Amino acid sequence: MRVLVGFACVLALSLSSCGPVQYSHYILGATGIIAEAAEANAAEEAPYEYYYAVEHLDEARREVGYSDFQEAVKCARIAREYGTKARDIANRRRRERGR
Repeated sequence: MRVLVGFACVLALSLSSCGPVQYSHYILGATGIIAEAAEANAAEEAPYEYYYAVEHLDEARREVGYSDFQEAVKCARIAREYGTKARDIANRRRRERGR
């Protein structure tokens, strides 16, 4: 019986931190991707994708300030997706120009 109670407590504690843990995972990934996009000059080469990613990253940080981790994770995922697109477009355009 003690084992079941202990397991239930551990399970409850680990599930309660899912939002913050997921947020940390996605926000770190999005931040890194957007930094790579900035290095690839995505602000000029793929402005729509780049600024869309940047704004979603900012929105994710605002949402976590209100403890809305689900919305923050959603915004961070979008930021990572569009940051990746911006980086890839910028790199492709740079290769096409021969840089």
